[in-house]
Amino acid sequence: MARAGVSTAPLSRLHSLPPRPSLLHNTQPNVLLLRPQQRKAPATTAAALPTAADLSELSLPAAAAAAAALAAAVSLSDPERRRRAQAEAAGGGDKEAVRAYFNSTGFERWRKIYGSATEGVNRVQLDIREGHAQTVAAALSMLRDSPLELSGATVCDAGCGTGSLAIPLAADGADVLASDISAAMVSEAQRQAALAQATAPGSTFRMPRFEVRDLESLEGRYDVVVCLDVLIHYPREEARAMIRHLASLADKRLLISFAPRTLYFDILKRVGELFPGPSKATRAYLHAEADIEDALRQAGWRVANRGFISTQFYFAKLFEAVPVASSSS
Repeated sequence: MARAGVSTAPLSRLHSLPPRPSLLHNTQPNVLLLRPQQRKAPATTAAALPTAADLSELSLPAAAAAAAALAAAVSLSDPERRRRAQAEAAGGGDKEAVRAYFNSTGFERWRKIYGSATEGVNRVQLDIREGHAQTVAAALSMLRDSPLELSGATVCDAGCGTGSLAIPLAADGADVLASDISAAMVSEAQRQAALAQATAPGSTFRMPRFEVRDLESLEGRYDVVVCLDVLIHYPREEARAMIRHLASLADKRLLISFAPRTLYFDILKRVGELFPGPSKATRAYLHAEADIEDALRQAGWRVANRGFISTQFYFAKLFEAVPVASSSS
């Protein structure tokens, strides 16, 4: 499943977002940081949306008033009614809407984003591609830097998409189960894996096992469970339950990425909802870091490493968790 944080392409009409980041090593242990590159901010076309700095300087009543005004504008377009209609057309719920979307128009869109070709890919899609690629790279870095030996380790890539994480893990010699709710995504991931194997003869590449299934039906035990850019499809309580389920499958490492819920990002998402389009075919849920940490804690896990990835149209938090009883970090 997909997929990249939150796509807020229409927001370029309203607001100049923070510049693209570059990945840096930091001086604090167990924290992965991204620092924006220095460059001149492009001119904005309107001043309707405050910048992050503006929001931090607003008094609480003023910030609340600004958020309320934007929420009122969003309510006029009633995006949730549109979402409910789409879900009902697909079978009645978020899961059905996600499955239908990523087996049809969503598959074509995200295959293009996850691919390497540039022809026919617009600036927003390229930016989301970069953001997702940075999340995958950060997850791989966390796993490769951990005490865990990836060669021979069992890994469950829950929501594998087109295999952007499962394939490099397989190249490292990991025994990977790659699953996705979308049969179209799984088929593309299998095709990409076969190409990777063919170009790396005699290497440590181990062909992943691919399955079409939703996260709720995953079972078994794995050294590592990874779930990138999937919680965006789950509302708060369902996301907490899903984290507990994923934690029950993992023995040593659990990596989860999610779109963080802050006042700033919540406003961006709400304004983006004013502009319907194919990128808005499913609901996009943001999650508070405290909720994710609490769900992990209830499952007996703690956050050992953190990452934050942010480009112009993509943002995600990445947590690497270990069992509370574990002495390793």
